[in-house]
Amino acid sequence: MLISSFSFAIDGALAKILSQSIASIEVVFFRNGVTMLLVLLSLARTPPKHKGGKPWLLLFRALIGFSAMLAFFYNIAHIPLADAMTFSRTAPIFTAMLAFFFLKERMGWRGWCAVFLGFIGIVLVMKPSGLMLSKTDIFGLLSGLGAALAYTSVRELHKVYDARVIVLAFVFTGTLLPALFMGISELYTHPSLDFMLSAFVMPQGLAWLYIVLMGISGAIGQLYMTKAFGTTKAGVVGAAGYSIILFSLIIGLVLGDGLPDIIGLFGILLVIISGVIVAKEKE
Repeated sequence: MLISSFSFAIDGALAKILSQSIASIEVVFFRNGVTMLLVLLSLARTPPKHKGGKPWLLLFRALIGFSAMLAFFYNIAHIPLADAMTFSRTAPIFTAMLAFFFLKERMGWRGWCAVFLGFIGIVLVMKPSGLMLSKTDIFGLLSGLGAALAYTSVRELHKVYDARVIVLAFVFTGTLLPALFMGISELYTHPSLDFMLSAFVMPQGLAWLYIVLMGISGAIGQLYMTKAFGTTKAGVVGAAGYSIILFSLIIGLVLGDGLPDIIGLFGILLVIISGVIVAKEKE
């Protein structure tokens, strides 16, 4: 999970750099497209061995994962990298709540305290004006909720599918739909839909190198994350996953994001503490 977290932090940094010249939907297209080619090569060399049998759950994971990624990459382009990563790492908090309300899993007082701390933390990161949330705030919450649903499904899918097949379904969907959306944008677009309806712009120069590196780092992150969630305790994996915020904070500073203020840093810390507690509760 540490390897996965570092790979995803690099992946996010490259996406942020690319977002300066191309739309976030196009970044998603290239990121998943390169990853898909790498996974296909791996499957060609070593065919998968699994029993399968849950195609609808596989499709659900692919669609919800794509939606979360779309929101996440839009935020990467518009807010500091560490903040975008913090939003995405609210997933364990949402997972705990979904499990309580829909799966009837019990959650002790420590779990509820952790959820409460987590939401205080995310409010401190958002710093909303009154009751109004910005577009990036809404997308941040959606990225966390979507990731929670995706991670939960991965644990079930890993029982019957090769990890590479799970990743392939996700990145194939994440390549096909952006291509469709960019095609639609040639006929219709609207400022409020800029996160999905933006025209294709041919990358230039170093952008191609960044695209390849982004795809490689994304593939490494996806594969190691999938393996981690499928082979060890959720508490260990969840706690280790919060290292991505530290990696992103350091890389973001290198990219010129600037250090978050005291309130923002405190909010990030509360989200990390909350997530670790929730993860340990699930052991």
